[in-house]
Amino acid sequence: MPREVAIVGAGMSSFGDLKRSAKSLFAEAFLEALQSVDKGLDPSAIQEAYIGNMGFGGGQIGNLAALMTEHTGMLHIPTRKVENACASSGYAFRDAFLAVKSGAVELALAGGVEVMNDVSDVRKRFWLGVSGDTEWERLAGLTFPGVYAMMAGRHMHEFGTTREQLAAVAVKNHANGARNPKAQFRKEITMEKALSGAMVAHPLTLYDCCGTTDGASGLILASKAVARSYTDAPVWVLGSGAASDHLAVHDRESMTRLDATAHAGRAAMREADVAPKDVRVAEVHDCFTIAEILALEDLGFAAKGEGGRFAAEGITARDGMFPVNPSGGLKAKGHPLGATGAAQVCEIFLQLRGEAGDRQVAGPEIGLTHNVGGSGATCAVHLFGR
Repeated sequence: MPREVAIVGAGMSSFGDLKRSAKSLFAEAFLEALQSVDKGLDPSAIQEAYIGNMGFGGGQIGNLAALMTEHTGMLHIPTRKVENACASSGYAFRDAFLAVKSGAVELALAGGVEVMNDVSDVRKRFWLGVSGDTEWERLAGLTFPGVYAMMAGRHMHEFGTTREQLAAVAVKNHANGARNPKAQFRKEITMEKALSGAMVAHPLTLYDCCGTTDGASGLILASKAVARSYTDAPVWVLGSGAASDHLAVHDRESMTRLDATAHAGRAAMREADVAPKDVRVAEVHDCFTIAEILALEDLGFAAKGEGGRFAAEGITARDGMFPVNPSGGLKAKGHPLGATGAAQVCEIFLQLRGEAGDRQVAGPEIGLTHNVGGSGATCAVHLFGR
C-alpha cells in the first residue's frame, strides 16, 4: 500500500563562485537540513541516499555519492549518484520519494552537489554542452545559450514575445535574489540594464542567462508513520511526475514547447489531484529567461504564447497573483547543475512553512517545483502541501 511522504528537513549551501570542494558544500547543506529538523535527527537513522550530480569538470565522477555520505556521517547505507544533467537532483528527489512511498525505507536523503568554477572557461564551455545532443548539436558548434536562443527567437516569431518581456523575467528574479542570503547574485537590476547587457546569443543578453555556480542542497524525507517524530510542521509531497523527450531540439515537434515538462506536470498534478489554478507558488527552471516563459505555458499556468506577459505585468512577482521563483530562480539564486532540483524543493519547503524571510510569499498552501535536464530532454515536477 503506497504511503504518504513528508519532507522533515531541508538545507542548502551558499551558491556562487565559492572556491570550495564538493565535500564541504554538501556537508554545509546536509548540516542545515539536520538543524531544520525540529525535534532532532541522528544521521544514522537515514536508510538510503540519492545524490544528484552531473560531474561537471570531471572532479569526482565515480562513487561521488559514497564520498558525500561518508563525509556526512552516513556510512554503510545504500547510496547512489543520480545523473540527468540539470535535472539530476530533481530525479534524486523523485527516487527518494518513491523509496519512502513504497515502504522500502522510513527515512531517505535526497540532495545534489556541483562544483563548476574549478575549471577554465574553455572547459566550462565544453561541459555545459554535454547535456545536449553530442552528434548533431555540440559537435556542430551549437552552444547551450544558442539552443535556448533558437527557442526564444522562434517564440518571438510565433507569438510576438518581446525582448522586454524576456528582460522582465530577469528583473523580477534579480529582485527576488537580492532578498535571498544564499543567492549567487544578490543585486537588483533595471530593465534598461537587462536590455543593454552584452549579447550572448541573439536575442539573449548576459542578463537572460544564469551563471556558472557552485553549491549543494539536501532534503530529508520521511514516511507519515515517523514524520511527526521529527517535526510538527512537515511539508507533504502531494505528487511526483517525470518524463523525457528527444535530446536534440530539431527532432522535436515544436521548438516552443517542452513536451517532457507537459507530461511530467500532468502526471504530478494527476497524482496530487490538483489543477494549475490550485498552485500558489512555484520554482521553475529558468536557466534562461525564455525557459521560465516556456515553463509557465507547458505547465498550464499560461496559454501557449501568453507566458511572456506574466513577468512584464507583475503576475509572477513575489507579491503578484502567482509568485514564481521567489528564491531568485536559477537566474539569480544560481544553477549548480546537480544541486538545482533539490534546491528548488528547499525553497518551497521554506515558503510553505512561512520561513522564507524577506522573500516570503503570502500564505501559500500548495507549491510546485519544475526541474529540466538539458534543453528539455528530461524533466521532474513535484507538488507540495503544508
